[in-house]
Amino acid sequence: MMPDAFSRDYLEQLQDALARFPHASLERLITAMFDAYREHRRLFILGNGGSATTAAHWTADLNKGCGCAGGRFKAICLSESIPTMLAYANDMAYEDVFVEQLKNFFEPGDLVIGISSSGNSPNVLKTIEYANRHQGVTAGLCGFSGGKLHSMVRIPLLASARDTQKVEDIHLIMAHITMQGLAAMIMASQAQT
Repeated sequence: MMPDAFSRDYLEQLQDALARFPHASLERLITAMFDAYREHRRLFILGNGGSATTAAHWTADLNKGCGCAGGRFKAICLSESIPTMLAYANDMAYEDVFVEQLKNFFEPGDLVIGISSSGNSPNVLKTIEYANRHQGVTAGLCGFSGGKLHSMVRIPLLASARDTQKVEDIHLIMAHITMQGLAAMIMASQAQT
């Protein structure tokens, strides 16, 4: 297959998945994130591999991008502290690398967003389970059929693709939409005061 044919095929498949974009669920997530901002709640984002980079990128966009719009998020990426994660993985288990960090900062009402393409990453599921048990607001970005994550969060967001890279593409689009939507909401709320 020629490179241009491959790229066209990739983008056609991505467009097909985007046609099933979960607009209503994303609107619910933006509302929950805006509520967390107004109530000075923490927002935790986590994922493994490519999802870890989406979590870090999203956190940076919220803290800096929305900060430039005049709003200050308390967004924390649980995928960024390599020494802390390695300590928990070495001394406890890899399944604990996120939940143990969360326990240090979490308070009831905080928002926890797990990202897992398969929806079955044990360390993401364990963290969401903890947040659910302790009165957290939970959201999950998943792909394929959603896995376990889709059914255990309050706000499930499914990227309807059956390919990890396309799922990750859509998850990053979701992150960018939330950041721009929240920045607009923050500026609008400040203009009213």
